[in-house]
Amino acid sequence: MALLRVKDLVKRFGETPAVNKISFDIAEGHCVALLGPNGAGKTTTLQMLAGLLPPTDGSIAFPGIPAKDLRQHIGYLPQYPAFYNWMKGREFLEYVGKLAFVQSGQLKERANVLLELVGLSAAGNRKIGGYSGGMRQRLGIAQALIHKPKLLMLDEPVSALDPIGRREVLDMMRQIRKETTILFSTHVLHDAEEICDDVLIMNRGTIAAAGSLQEIRETSRQPIVTIESDAEEPLRKWAAAIGGQPYVEEVELNGRTARVYVNDIREANRRLLEQLVAGSVPVVKFEVAQASLEDLFMKAVRA
Repeated sequence: MALLRVKDLVKRFGETPAVNKISFDIAEGHCVALLGPNGAGKTTTLQMLAGLLPPTDGSIAFPGIPAKDLRQHIGYLPQYPAFYNWMKGREFLEYVGKLAFVQSGQLKERANVLLELVGLSAAGNRKIGGYSGGMRQRLGIAQALIHKPKLLMLDEPVSALDPIGRREVLDMMRQIRKETTILFSTHVLHDAEEICDDVLIMNRGTIAAAGSLQEIRETSRQPIVTIESDAEEPLRKWAAAIGGQPYVEEVELNGRTARVYVNDIREANRRLLEQLVAGSVPVVKFEVAQASLEDLFMKAVRA
């Protein structure tokens, strides 16, 4: 069942389309990664979904939920969250809870539950100004959950963290997704593969690819042959010569490394080796693998 349904969403700044007629659904209980390079439109999309930016056109709806203001169902953490450094962590959560109309009788207990969830129980009575980057990010997630939203949206939640902080936040997201639907933006593909169910890949304001992680892996499972040589010029000539072969779909050349996307791996293995020998290309690596999410991502953003 779709929790969120986005239809033909558009955002223009002047004549420039930052988001250009995108449509997608988010299923209840899923964790969805919004992928894309800088400038793809990820943050603009999240800000529209959070009610912070009015769309130029299109619709955003929670099917089956009659509400004039959808923000009551959404928790949002921006990429660069702001805090009052003179406040204590617990005090900040209670303050945000009051703004979100959490009942006063439930507020202290809700703050305690969230501090425990994000691993800040021991630091709840410390001033936020003394928090590390990872602690601030975890507090930011707690404030986004204070009103028990149906959808939690996180904009680049781990991009500014060190490896320890990044791992802490990812582990916490695994716990949260058991009870709350999550949509998070990132350009770190490993994070998406590690915790998400579905993937949306944006490029230049449009959805370049979408589907479950399993579906995308299946559709992108194309054989790739990687050849490394210790002589750049012979490899370059060889790569140019094989580009027109019927079993070759694409050749990427980067210095002394060639990546060959093929549609017939048996024929490619035999013919590529023959042509390498014929071209006197000194080979130090010949590897066959399947296309990954990263390969699909790179193809999508280059299109």
